[in-house]
Amino acid sequence: MNNQSLVMLRRNFKHIARNPVTVFNAVLMPIVVMVMFVYMLGDAFSVGVDYVDYATPGLMLLAVCYGLGGVATAVSSDMTKGIINRFKVMDVSRSAVLNGHVIASVLTNLLAIAALVGVAFLLGFSPSADFLDWLGVLGVVVLLGLATGWLTVALGLAAKSVETAGMAAVPLVMLPFFSSAIVPADKMGPGLREFAEYQPFTPVIETLRGLLNGSPGTGDLIAALAWCAGIALVGHLWASATFKKRA
Repeated sequence: MNNQSLVMLRRNFKHIARNPVTVFNAVLMPIVVMVMFVYMLGDAFSVGVDYVDYATPGLMLLAVCYGLGGVATAVSSDMTKGIINRFKVMDVSRSAVLNGHVIASVLTNLLAIAALVGVAFLLGFSPSADFLDWLGVLGVVVLLGLATGWLTVALGLAAKSVETAGMAAVPLVMLPFFSSAIVPADKMGPGLREFAEYQPFTPVIETLRGLLNGSPGTGDLIAALAWCAGIALVGHLWASATFKKRA
């Protein structure tokens, strides 16, 4: 990471810290959802294991997605309020501006997931993962954060206004609910079950679930890495092209 990217990263963190709504959505909202599903509704789900052990991997992915609306809004705000023209005068590279948003998103994700896992332990979470498994979890989370971060930056750049930018990330926030995050896909009805089985987030969740159980599945891992790499590549190319055109 070059010095310009570090400056942009510091700038984005200052903006996040000054916006309590962004902090709530990114860090506290996933915890609220965890308490609601695990503590209040957990006994209603029959998944063969303690529900907190089943749900935590899916809620980790949900924690990544909940902060994306703020990322899209911040990117769109930069494009519509003239700050990019000031950066051009200061000869700040466009890659530094985009990198700052993506890296800030990934670091926020890690903070949100750390808080979420801490609450999960308080609720009885008991993973079987060893040190290498936890490193694998970290790697998958970072790769997922990069993929969703780049895609969200691209959506923010493509949005016509700041208001529509926040809405552009809503499908990414909703997608985990139509995966195996909350209940197994095979318990869903026809149509929805097939969608849940083949959408991008399910193999990521199952990979995290396998790693935390100490028994990762090779097929899910390969699918998860492929989806994350593909989404990251598409998002990066789309974001770079759109930024070059608009800036």
